[in-house]
Amino acid sequence: MVRVHVVGQVKRPGVVEVSAGARILDAIEAAGGATSKADLDAINLARAVVDGEQIQVLRPGESPTPASGPAAPATGSGSGGTGGGPGVKVPINTADLAQLDTLPGVGPVLAQRILDWRSQHGAFASIDQLGEVSGIGEKLLANLTPLVTL
Repeated sequence: MVRVHVVGQVKRPGVVEVSAGARILDAIEAAGGATSKADLDAINLARAVVDGEQIQVLRPGESPTPASGPAAPATGSGSGGTGGGPGVKVPINTADLAQLDTLPGVGPVLAQRILDWRSQHGAFASIDQLGEVSGIGEKLLANLTPLVTL
């Protein structure tokens, strides 16, 4: 089970518990469902949730607000092929293979190398340390930097 914080245009905002591998849609439903004011077209309802993230269900035209705490803010928008979309960062110290595989330029082989590096060296102390993983050069690191968080 994972816990996510669903806020905004849902009937029962708050922390909800969903099964591992659950989708944004499952988290919204666990929070009582979206209100009639929710802009569900702005959210990738099929994206897998990340334990500890905040999912903001916004009104049309509303901008996401930063979440407090160690997790990056998440709007649930964007496509799975971009690491979740704008405002959604993949936590490289806790992400599993499937989450890392959503990052552009990172396939399952490179995602496994990131996991192996983490197993051998411990948590990443900085995002720049991703450059120490075999297969991540300067260009890929520059592309990944805005998409990941510790």
